Amino acid sequence: MKKSIRSCKFNMDSGCVELKYWDGSMLAIDCTALENQVAHNRFQRSELDYLIYNDPAAYADLVLNGDVGLYLKTVTEYKFIS
Repeated sequence: MKKSIRSCKFNMDSGCVELKYWDGSMLAIDCTALENQVAHNRFQRSELDYLIYNDPAAYADLVLNGDVGLYLKTVTEYKFIS
């Protein structure tokens, strides 16, 4: 059974997306640590930053239920131009 989320927001002071549940529990996703693990260029970091600031609930859902690496490969296009 999935817990019901009461609120989801990005905390600039801690650099975490914080989820609060109706049962009183809380989960914090360290965005910097996650970016260091999965984002390999500035385009991927930019995509994650967009989600963090504009839709933290979608970011949390992606991290908890999705494949962040596959998502980044799908939505970002990086071409080296010499």
